Amino acid sequence: MRRLRAQVASFDRPARLLMVNQFAINLGFYMLMPYLADHLSHGLGLAAWAVGLVLGVRNLSQQGMFLVGGTLADRYGCKPMILAGCALRTVAFGLLAVAGSLPVLIVASALTGLAGALFNPAVRAYLAAEAGEERRVEAFAAFNVFYQTGILVGPLAGLALLTWDFGAVCAVAALIFGTLAVLQARALPARPPTDRRAEPAWRAVAADWRTIAANRPFLLFAAAMSGSYVLAFQVYLALPLRARELFGDRTGLVTGAIFAVSALAALSGQLKLTAWAKRTLSGPRAIVYGLVVMGAAFLPLLPRSYDAVVGVGALALCAALLAWGGALLYPFEMDTVVRLSDDRLVATYYGAYNTASGIAVSLGNLAVGALFDTGVRWLPWGVLAVTGLLCAGLVARLHRAGYLTPRPATVAATG
Repeated sequence: MRRLRAQVASFDRPARLLMVNQFAINLGFYMLMPYLADHLSHGLGLAAWAVGLVLGVRNLSQQGMFLVGGTLADRYGCKPMILAGCALRTVAFGLLAVAGSLPVLIVASALTGLAGALFNPAVRAYLAAEAGEERRVEAFAAFNVFYQTGILVGPLAGLALLTWDFGAVCAVAALIFGTLAVLQARALPARPPTDRRAEPAWRAVAADWRTIAANRPFLLFAAAMSGSYVLAFQVYLALPLRARELFGDRTGLVTGAIFAVSALAALSGQLKLTAWAKRTLSGPRAIVYGLVVMGAAFLPLLPRSYDAVVGVGALALCAALLAWGGALLYPFEMDTVVRLSDDRLVATYYGAYNTASGIAVSLGNLAVGALFDTGVRWLPWGVLAVTGLLCAGLVARLHRAGYLTPRPATVAATG
């Protein structure tokens, strides 16, 4: 904790504000979203297909709009997109508190996703610019601590509020986002966009997107890293499925413990892992090591059967290794995206990167589900482990080929 305080204090006020902002964003989001499906199905009595539709609309509106959100941040500034995203979440969660019909729920869900698409690329681009090239890795390491803390505390706060009702959860979450919007409107300095051109907006946007589509190193890196997001998401999919196989009706308790282990592992290891990696590894090698750890996380789950104690231990070890691997690579991954962008259109690049990872998670989850349906118990874990090693090999190959090294224009510009 002392190290975290010292590192956060070493940054300027806008960077510190963005870190606290991300904690509050995750606090508000995760106090509500883990309990939304149960509210829809049991509280409102919706059919399973309707529950899936509402949740799917949220995911589609967020993942599908990341590129648009990043583009808007680069054209009109990061601060307006951050404020717009927080304001939209306020409205969306307020709607969820009172919605009783499917059309209203769909609108609220779509607004929730759109809000994330607006502020996520903008926050990361603003933080990258604020920290500067020399301190981007440290900034994103501290940022991830706040991010993971929100994930840890949010569900616990939501569970406490559920002792009243789901409306109370929605109201508090909406209040958090409304407060964030007001505070950041007053305290977050505006950063005028540096790449805005006088030509018509549609032409400038088309040119920006063509620039990204032509950036071969970035596209290859995004493809190589897509598997890491599939692996990380298995805390929400494959691990609960394995817990159900092992523990039946006690799955909820075990799954809660898995989430806690994952968040605590990330919190305890982030700054230490980043400091060690900065001393001993290049950025690409840190990413490769992180991917290897994430792939190896699934090896403890390969055996077909355990007793209860060993089963819990295997699940907890998998969750911890996934968190440590992700913590090791995350700051260097975010820094690499900026480097590959030549420090231009950073929010748009983050938006495109998030869209690619979202598509990968959707397709990957379908594949993992199909692997479970085969009935071959070791198969999902073996494929997931190989995925981590394959992604690590791809990133290592890109590094050896020089794709992850800043291009001459970037080197000249940064001295």
